Amino acid sequence: MTPVIETSGLTKFYGTTPGIIDLDLCVEEGEVFGFIGPNGAGKSTSIRVLLNFLFPTEGSGTILGLDIIKDSIEIRSRTGYLPGDLSMYDTMTAREFLTYFANLRKVDTQREMESLADRFELDLDRKIKDFSTGNRQKVGVVNAFMHEPELLILDEPTAGLDPLMQQEFQNLINEVRTEGRTVFLSSHILPEVDRIADRVGIVRENRLIAVDSVEAFKAKAHSTVTIQFSTAVDDTTFAALDGVHSTESRNGGSTLTITVIGSVDAVIKEAAKHDVVSISTRDSELEEVFLSYYAVDADAS
Repeated sequence: MTPVIETSGLTKFYGTTPGIIDLDLCVEEGEVFGFIGPNGAGKSTSIRVLLNFLFPTEGSGTILGLDIIKDSIEIRSRTGYLPGDLSMYDTMTAREFLTYFANLRKVDTQREMESLADRFELDLDRKIKDFSTGNRQKVGVVNAFMHEPELLILDEPTAGLDPLMQQEFQNLINEVRTEGRTVFLSSHILPEVDRIADRVGIVRENRLIAVDSVEAFKAKAHSTVTIQFSTAVDDTTFAALDGVHSTESRNGGSTLTITVIGSVDAVIKEAAKHDVVSISTRDSELEEVFLSYYAVDADAS
């Protein structure tokens, strides 16, 4: 795969305060890459350095094969950007605002603007100052997508959107991926990232600490298997199996809840030796995986 975003040792300090440190990142063509971490971890700083809104203290990077500093104007023309701190000209209508940006890009976006506005139920002829937070966010989404860019860099894109519009946004992201375009998505809404991202990078204390596919992250985390047997079973047999983290016996030993790290295959095979009434499994959500990376700090304190 061709890297669309690639950085090496990318670092930004605000005086002596770190923004992002030694960011080594590779985002591949056609993927949706989730960039997650708490407030102040360095997500927005990373985005601003990538787009040359901030000059890096050290390191280098390319977007679409172009240098993030020398070629920043061309990069921005080929990128759709939605900032986390969206600012707009309040006296303009949404149509005037979006047309203004289309003219700056020298691209005819009328058709796509109208289509996106319809999808997101956005009144293009209403003044921005009269919009709710959610409707202002819709203007930002339309502005990022309407010129059909090769790369989308989105910082908290669904902030303020209601659940129906969040679902429409996810549909739009899936369409973009199908078209082979690339999305770099920073979000605090972890279930959203869970549903739409191919890979995820976790940022902690201004450093990228882990990158993997969503499924791989979940595979490293806990799964919960609840088994109801027709009669009581010995839970120590299950506790001794590879990957079993803990067991809980209820209903006189006829119901076991088993926490497993990794594959549940050994548990299922052992259960098959008994008369099973029902079995259910629950995989870890991305949020649980994310929190596990921060438990290290809590344990150390």
